[in-house]
Amino acid sequence: MTLKIGDSAPDFETIDQNSKTVKLSDYKGQKVVIYFYPKDNTPTCTVQSCNIRDNYQAFLDAGIKVFGISTSGHKAHQNFIKKFDLPFDLLLDTEHEITDLYGVWQEKKTFGKTYMGIVRTTFVINENGIIDNIISDVKAKDHTNQILN
Repeated sequence: MTLKIGDSAPDFETIDQNSKTVKLSDYKGQKVVIYFYPKDNTPTCTVQSCNIRDNYQAFLDAGIKVFGISTSGHKAHQNFIKKFDLPFDLLLDTEHEITDLYGVWQEKKTFGKTYMGIVRTTFVINENGIIDNIISDVKAKDHTNQILN
């Protein structure tokens, strides 16, 4: 599936780092940012998450709910949040169902090795559940500006 701006954001249900159920459709009426990242505690993912953390008040001021999603598990999410004092929830997708739904589970190539993984992508979803923006060229150090501008 290839999503584009103007499409309805696919609904999903999963759990967060504390095993609390999260369903995207429960946030209708509120702007939502979902950023898909490859793995907790890796250099670029840490820079990206900390950039959002450092500017989190701007998201709150704009009435935006932020979720990070990776295929990392409970413990990894909990440790990542604790280690970097992340103020937003990280959602579990260990079976890459949500990443498949959003089209970000793709074949990747690093140092000549081919494998499946998350392609770093952010979706900005409006109050009506419509995708307003898709950021595929993520600049980890300046990601908040990419999202809010």
